[in-house]
Amino acid sequence: MKMRRKDIILPLIPLRELVTFPSAIIPILVGRERSINALKYSKEYYNSFIFLSVQKNQITESPEPHEVAEIGIIARIERSAEQENGSFRVIVHGLERARLERFLKKDQYFLVSVSTLEEIVEKDRNFFELAKDLIAIFEEYISLKRVKLHGIIAKLEANRISEITDIISSVINIPLQLKQSLLEELNVYKRAVKVYNILKKEMVKLRAGREPEMRRPRGEEGADNEIEEYRRKIEKADFPEYVKRRAQEEMARLEMMPPFSAESTVSRSYLDWLLAIPWRKIKEENNDIKRASQVLEEDHYGLEKAKDRILDYLAVRQLVKKPSGEILCFVGPPGVGKSSLSKSIARALNRAFVRVSLGGVRDEAEIRGHRRTYVGSYPGQIVKGLKKAKYKNPVFLLDEVDKLSSDFRGDPASALLEVLDPDQNSEFVDHYLDLEIDLSQVFFITTANTTDPVPPALKDRMEIIEIPGYTEREKLNIAKNFLIRKQAEKNGLILDDFELTDELILEIVNRYTRESGVRNLERQIAIVMRKIARHFIEEGKETGETPGKEALILTTPLLEKYLGVPKYTRRKVLDKNEIGVSIGLAWTATGGDILIIESRLVRGKGELILTGSLGDVMKESSSTAFSYSKIKLSQLDFDTNDLEKYNIHLHLPEGAVPKEGPSAGVTLAVSIMSLLTGIPVKSDYALTGEITLRGKILPVGGIKEKIIAAHRYGITNVLIPVENEKDFKEDIPEDIKEAMNVQLVDSMDELLEIVLEKPIKIKNINSKIIRPFLNSEIQ
Repeated sequence: MKMRRKDIILPLIPLRELVTFPSAIIPILVGRERSINALKYSKEYYNSFIFLSVQKNQITESPEPHEVAEIGIIARIERSAEQENGSFRVIVHGLERARLERFLKKDQYFLVSVSTLEEIVEKDRNFFELAKDLIAIFEEYISLKRVKLHGIIAKLEANRISEITDIISSVINIPLQLKQSLLEELNVYKRAVKVYNILKKEMVKLRAGREPEMRRPRGEEGADNEIEEYRRKIEKADFPEYVKRRAQEEMARLEMMPPFSAESTVSRSYLDWLLAIPWRKIKEENNDIKRASQVLEEDHYGLEKAKDRILDYLAVRQLVKKPSGEILCFVGPPGVGKSSLSKSIARALNRAFVRVSLGGVRDEAEIRGHRRTYVGSYPGQIVKGLKKAKYKNPVFLLDEVDKLSSDFRGDPASALLEVLDPDQNSEFVDHYLDLEIDLSQVFFITTANTTDPVPPALKDRMEIIEIPGYTEREKLNIAKNFLIRKQAEKNGLILDDFELTDELILEIVNRYTRESGVRNLERQIAIVMRKIARHFIEEGKETGETPGKEALILTTPLLEKYLGVPKYTRRKVLDKNEIGVSIGLAWTATGGDILIIESRLVRGKGELILTGSLGDVMKESSSTAFSYSKIKLSQLDFDTNDLEKYNIHLHLPEGAVPKEGPSAGVTLAVSIMSLLTGIPVKSDYALTGEITLRGKILPVGGIKEKIIAAHRYGITNVLIPVENEKDFKEDIPEDIKEAMNVQLVDSMDELLEIVLEKPIKIKNINSKIIRPFLNSEIQ
């Protein structure tokens, strides 16, 4: 027996033409404003628990507190779905009887205090025999009614007498007052006897041929039968013929099921998804390419190459009636505007926009959906996105496609192959729906920080558009034109409230951030705006357009007060020229960066020691650089025999950060050559390029990001491979070109002449090279 609990605070939904019982799972229709509010508050603040009670006058549209029955039930909201007319179809699971004690809130929705009711169980009664009789007569009753309720019978046999009477009471069609009397009867034996006698009377009527209609419960609004509602929607829906057939088949199955069985819940969910998907609904597209160009310019500064590629792509889509359906893939560091650029494309085209994040997705079912045979199955992210868009031609952003992974549950990247293949996605099949869905009119855009982790087959289906990091000048303009205005409005300020000069903005860019994008820059500007807002409040001043108001003039000391001690300085990376120390340039998923390489001689067996979390490719580059250095020194008549007694230790600082790629080859070779010749490397030069054993310098990627990184660190001299000249001329902004001295090199001989302090002269390695380093050996 359950203990009685008092003062349980719950929202109330008054019901019309329906009495609910504990243990029963029943659909109701919620349409009145006060009841919809109660439903929402229940889900948000009361863990989906709610109090249900029938109103005394079934005609009243807005019942007053005295018009609601005192005895009702506490129920849990299992599922709710909004209808086209704004009402909600809700599945509730009755839990226990309760008495309405008092009303706490009566305006937007009813909030009440209730107390649970204890059932009275007489110990000397033979409940087992009564339960058997009840189930037997109920089985005969439903057989005469010619309805299939076998799921209920199985449920009855597994329950106690109290639950048996409540479940039967919820199903049989009897007058409302009689049902309410069964709900209010707390004596279990008396209630069971009453239900038994009611069934006997109903049986007499059935045998006499006066069968009353056994209908499913109606909702609080007295709406049409739920099955009829589904039938009406299916007839009204703009389905393809094969989808309509499937919906009608599912409808036929649902009609044969009891309304509160698990199978009926699955069928309802399936029908809801069929009705929610925009099978043929298309949003009219804007074909004005000038408008598209204007939107891109309004939303994003710079990115000229990316914008140009996008406009070319849109122009082709407008000229070709059936475009081939290329998939765009924006590749670039975090914070450069890949996702926001996708939103701008949707706005320019007047299409709906949907974003799905694929970061960390491991299960193939997240893309294709779960089969309906599984408990709790649901469609995949593609179908969910279409439902959210409400049109079959949205701009669909698949974010972070490079973060996909796979395990025993399948490979989501392989599932994406069908989605992103224009020749196949017109017949995409979601496992849950088990129906073909036409995705050919969806404008798919993917984003990635780097394409290296993306499988080749998937990469081949995408049009790669690289979005590089921003220069200092671009960040300044983005801050002035977008970020400051946005954060000022967000924090209750206008631009006239403060004065922030270009010099101070550049100070934030250079001394408080070090990134390729502008995400952290926006974060720092937001901090400044909050400090300004606080200043006005503490000084008792008003913000906004106030006559005679003085703007707050920001200065460097005030900036440091707001943002703290600068995190970065513009000092040189290396204070002086050093032997065996060179500066390389790296390109990572987060943008460009510098790479310091150190080398030293230690006693050993002529081996190469590598530390600093180097990847396999970089280890191979180190071996190539080591072999090249020994070959080059031999060609210059250096005696390298004594090198067999020493190891060369190459170290790349920040050992916790993994380092990979071939582009550090020349930097490694310069460090080793400097070490073995005793000639310091110039500390104001940064290098990049892959090396061969013959000393040739091969092209590498990420030239723009690398040169911007050198500029960010104050290094003005950069050496890059000759074959990267095209990248330098096309990708580097003019202000960076003017500020940097970028030299093109084709061979290590040419590079060494530039980067070493003095030319290499022919020496004897025994007396001139090894000895100077003995004092610095690692013991």
